[in-house]
Amino acid sequence: MTVTVSTGSVAAPARRRSPLRVVVGALLAVVALLVVVLPAAAGLQVLWAARQDDRTPTDVVVVLGAAQFNGHPSPVLAARLEHGAELHAAGVAPHVVTVGANQPGDRTTEAAVGAAWLAAQGVPQADVTAVPVGHDTLSSLTAVAALMAGRGWTSATIVTDPAHEARSLAMARALGIAAHGSPTQHGSGASLTVEYVVRETGGLLYFWFAERRGIGAVVGT
Repeated sequence: MTVTVSTGSVAAPARRRSPLRVVVGALLAVVALLVVVLPAAAGLQVLWAARQDDRTPTDVVVVLGAAQFNGHPSPVLAARLEHGAELHAAGVAPHVVTVGANQPGDRTTEAAVGAAWLAAQGVPQADVTAVPVGHDTLSSLTAVAALMAGRGWTSATIVTDPAHEARSLAMARALGIAAHGSPTQHGSGASLTVEYVVRETGGLLYFWFAERRGIGAVVGT
C-alpha cells in the first residue's frame, strides 16, 4: 500500500496588530491631518477665493475698512472703495456699506472716510451707510450683520483684498449673511504675495478652530 505524505506548508495565522500600534497609527493620522491636510485645504481656499469675482446681485456691497490718514484713505482702502463703487455702478447692489473704527488719536473713522470718498466719486449719499465700528474683520462684520438684520437685508458682496477674501467670507457666512466675494483686482493690497497668503491661511485656520465656535447667526434669524 502506498502512503502519500503532503509536504505543503501550512499558512501561519495572521498576526494581530497590537493595541499600541493601532493607537500610534491613529495619532499619526490625526497629526498628518492637522499639520498637512487642513493647512493645505485652508491655503487652497484662500487662493480660490482670491481669484473669484462673484457679481451675483445682492442687497449691499460691504467695503471692509483699512487704514486712513488724517481723513484720507490709505492706498489699500482707496483700492477697496474704488472696487466697491464699481460694483455699485454695475448694479450688483443698490447699497454700499463702509466699515471700520478709528485708531487712538485719529479724528475720524475708516467708515466715515470711506463714505466721504464714495460721495466725492458720485455715489449717492442715500445709497451709502457708514458703520464706524470694528478694529478687526470679525468685529466689523458683526456690526454689519446687525445693520443688515435691522434693515431686512440678507445678502452682501464682500469687498476686500484678494488674500483676505476667504476669511472674510467665512466670517460673514457664520454670521448668517448670504455672502459673495468680489476682491480688489488692482491697486495696493491686490497682490497675492507669499507672506499675505501664509498669514491669511493661518488666520482662516484660527477662525475654523477657535473663533467660529463663539459666533451665531445674526442675519436671517
